[in-house]
Amino acid sequence: MMGASAPPSRFSSPVIPPRITSPSAGPLRSAALACLAAAVVAHPAAARQDGGAAPEGPPLVIPRISGAVELDGVVDEAAWESLDPLPMTQYQPTFGGPLSQPTEVRVGHDDVYLYVSGRMLDSSPDEIRTNTFYRDLYSGDDLLAVIIDSYNDYQTAVWFVTNPAGARNDRTVSNDAVSSGGGPPMNSDWNAHWDVATSQDDEGWYAEFRIPFSTLGFQAQDDEVTMGLISYRFIPRLNERQVFPAIEPVWGGLGFAKPSMARRVVMRDVRQSKPVYVTPYALGGLSHTPVLQEPATGPGRWVGDTDPTEELGVDLRYSPTSNLALDLTVNTDFAQVEADDQQINLTRFPLFFPEKRQFFQERSSTFQFDTGGRSSRLFHSRRIGLDDGAIVRIWGGARAVGRIEGMDFGLLDMQTAEHGGRPSENMGVLRVRQEVLNPSSAVGAMLTSRLGSDGENNVGLGIDVVLRPVGDEFLTLKWARTFDEAVDEASTLEASSMQVRWARQRDEGLSYSGEFLRVGDDYLPRLGFQPRRDFRYVGGSGQYKRLMDASSPLLSAAFDVQAGEFTRASDDTPESRSVEPRVTVEFKGGTEISLTGSSSFESVRDAFDVAGAGVVPGEYWFHEARLRLQLPRSDLFRGNYQLSAGSFYDGTRVGLSLEPTWNQSRYLELSGGYEINRLSFDERDVETTAHLARLKAQVALNTRVSFSALGQYSNVADLTTFNARFRFHVREGTDLWVVYNEGLHTDRDITDQPRLPLSAGRTLLVKYTHAFIW
Repeated sequence: MMGASAPPSRFSSPVIPPRITSPSAGPLRSAALACLAAAVVAHPAAARQDGGAAPEGPPLVIPRISGAVELDGVVDEAAWESLDPLPMTQYQPTFGGPLSQPTEVRVGHDDVYLYVSGRMLDSSPDEIRTNTFYRDLYSGDDLLAVIIDSYNDYQTAVWFVTNPAGARNDRTVSNDAVSSGGGPPMNSDWNAHWDVATSQDDEGWYAEFRIPFSTLGFQAQDDEVTMGLISYRFIPRLNERQVFPAIEPVWGGLGFAKPSMARRVVMRDVRQSKPVYVTPYALGGLSHTPVLQEPATGPGRWVGDTDPTEELGVDLRYSPTSNLALDLTVNTDFAQVEADDQQINLTRFPLFFPEKRQFFQERSSTFQFDTGGRSSRLFHSRRIGLDDGAIVRIWGGARAVGRIEGMDFGLLDMQTAEHGGRPSENMGVLRVRQEVLNPSSAVGAMLTSRLGSDGENNVGLGIDVVLRPVGDEFLTLKWARTFDEAVDEASTLEASSMQVRWARQRDEGLSYSGEFLRVGDDYLPRLGFQPRRDFRYVGGSGQYKRLMDASSPLLSAAFDVQAGEFTRASDDTPESRSVEPRVTVEFKGGTEISLTGSSSFESVRDAFDVAGAGVVPGEYWFHEARLRLQLPRSDLFRGNYQLSAGSFYDGTRVGLSLEPTWNQSRYLELSGGYEINRLSFDERDVETTAHLARLKAQVALNTRVSFSALGQYSNVADLTTFNARFRFHVREGTDLWVVYNEGLHTDRDITDQPRLPLSAGRTLLVKYTHAFIW
């Protein structure tokens, strides 16, 4: 079975996918608001409880820039010389080791901007890596970055990165940079208004950042702002990361980006600007769709239906206070968003696809409410404007996100048009989350609604509690309930989801987790994602990881095991079991190797299709081994490679996955993917091979002009798709896009119908956006 989603852009065929001023500090929804207010109990406290060493001492004062700064990347102004550089520490490969290359990072501010400068001196300037001009792409470059916990909540941050070419990369961090059931803690699809300039000479490379306070958002008290600050330099040829402050590498992964480990900094006499960003767009193009014409007598034939597209719309962004952002959108369009990566589904459950659309990215972590597992959630923004991969027109909507003292809040409301027999719908979500006890503990609630103009309504209500009682120990309690017109007299238990989880979140040494889940058969979060219902789950995980000393070629070695059992809640019979041990070693050069074994049990009551082969009802134990190799991300040729083999239900499976990436030059990056799964069911004399191939080329002449092309092929879907995008970037919010999409049928012969045309449909779109800033 092929799980693929159409790209969230216009395609008719369903198969294709300022001056700063002082800040000013229906019935169903009204009832729900009252419930939320009662559920949120505020007990903020200043105490922090961390299992690792945190930066200590009074907040560092970020001084006001004394003089003009010309944003040219040269870092030669007298204003920079009056500031002390931040003391950098080697984070990897050896924590606390001597810095191989000197680094000077300075931070200052004025009324409007936060400024960061870097002098990245290098004894081998010819070996400084500049591998791409492409926006939001890491290609093994030398880097300078600054991470800012602007709301001082110890959980979230905004992250700004550049390379020696001045290519910008921005992202957000949530959940204190710790992965959770809601997915990864880093969002690379977020884009913001900020500027950077760079230069390079025979002593090294240099950078100057200029970040508007309106982009950061913050809370001010008496014109004084406290934030968290992290800065780092990465030297890829040495796999060396230098960081401020001296964060210990005990959390692994994104441990160097943990907001709770940031150094607290203070800026005085900061006043909030209130820019208004108005971004209208104009879009035009053509779409060509094959239509089967069936005459009264004789065979039918395929004819092309060509339709012109003409659209106008506008987005507005305004921050009335420093801790509140408002967004309005009219006739929302996402034509320029890249197509989803296709996937092969080897399970009987639906696949999850992440959100890529820019409108939904701002402080998207505010709207997170995972309900257990890697993808289950009460709210998933892809339910808005997409219906099984097909595009649904969004007439417009509004969003508000912000933070008041220790409370995060978010409100989103969108109106969609009629589509595919579904009525026009209003989709809304309200989220509040209040810090309690310490910055890593919170209690919150969420309300979702999907209201159809024909009276088909769905409402979801959730309450969550996350407590950090001591050290790195976390207790999570979650409960969610849905109300749906299609379910008559559902009991509260059967229309609910509940989770209890205890975990020690730490990378070095011993970490563990234990979890209990229960999801009823009538739990229907139609504005969320819930791949599995009617079950109880009991499971856990354990890991021991050791960081090696300076004399070892290894950076770390780890052993972990995960185990769990799903039981049908309706009749207490086992549905799924799994035990999965894994050994992982990471070398100081960045190479990582892991070996995984798994034993799984599946009780199948209804036959289902996997890549063209059917799995029949029965009870199955099957076992598999997987070997995975990840080459250093800093290499010009890199990638992930995996080989797997073992039993599979009543047959066998051999799989190979190749995901190489090659930087031919700073102008061109080629990446690809090839996945093959050979399934054999000898007793039933059934076998099949599933192929999935992907090739992407990303070309950037400079930081303004870029082109990308993505081609994908699946023999399971009998489809090849192309997505090509040209972008001329004038400044943030002002862009010219040319987008081309096409699908090609690879198996054109079908039963009882005329032969399919080669093209499954194509579109050519031109879109221009222009941001006006007041």
